[in-house]
Amino acid sequence: MEILVNQELKAYIDPLTEEEHEALERSILAEGCRDALVLWGDVLVDGHNRYGICRKHGLPFQTVQNPRFQSIDDVYLWMIDQHLGRRSVSDFQRGVLALRKREILAERAAAGAPAAADAGNDDAPWDTSAAEPGADAAQPAAAAAAKPAPGARKQRGEIAREARLSTAQVGLIETIHKQAAPEVVAAVKSGTLSLNAAAAVATLPEDEQRAAALAGKSELKEAAKRVRESRRKPREAREGDEGETSALDAALADQILALRERVAELTAENESLREQLALLQATAA
Repeated sequence: MEILVNQELKAYIDPLTEEEHEALERSILAEGCRDALVLWGDVLVDGHNRYGICRKHGLPFQTVQNPRFQSIDDVYLWMIDQHLGRRSVSDFQRGVLALRKREILAERAAAGAPAAADAGNDDAPWDTSAAEPGADAAQPAAAAAAKPAPGARKQRGEIAREARLSTAQVGLIETIHKQAAPEVVAAVKSGTLSLNAAAAVATLPEDEQRAAALAGKSELKEAAKRVRESRRKPREAREGDEGETSALDAALADQILALRERVAELTAENESLREQLALLQATAA
């Protein structure tokens, strides 16, 4: 059968890095394509990189249909669940995926449709979650801004648990997802800019965000610093009328908030390292 590549599906998840793609190609050349490509009819859902490599080298591959797919939203939800469970996905990527899942479910609820078609059931016989690390698809160049759903704040804790993040991190990722210029998002993905700094820069006009990103890492950090200071000054001015004690309290509150955000980041990073260590120990055993 002819396999169709839907560019929107291919572009839904962040692509493999060049190094990851090369490692996948070496693995397939050495061992063949071990995991079946997942199809929806004749449309390729999972395995875009494997499909491209097999076609390039004339290698055989298997395909499998997913009978649970009833709509494109079922496909998106399945893709999201697959990648949320992969260890190689970054905190920012997991947060964006979880937010996308919330948007789909909220739109379904608003339309009176079933919440989900259980498309992400990990126990399904065609599950490919054990495939090579990294996604087989890529995020669109200009992802649509998140649409706030009713009760979004109440859902943030649930999103955080599913994405293995803190609620503070989810809030930062939501701001970046909605407001950041593509250049700022790229800086976060590459590790050049922290979530805290990127969320601050994302509040600037888009042309200022781009200019800072083009100027490099130092300018991005300076832009984030200027945003934080601009927020602090009006508050300090108002509190100055109420006396030095209240101004000191506000400054301490800012420091406490910054420390809490940093602790949340370190906690998530520590958890990720623990998972990696457990995986290495299991592999060694």
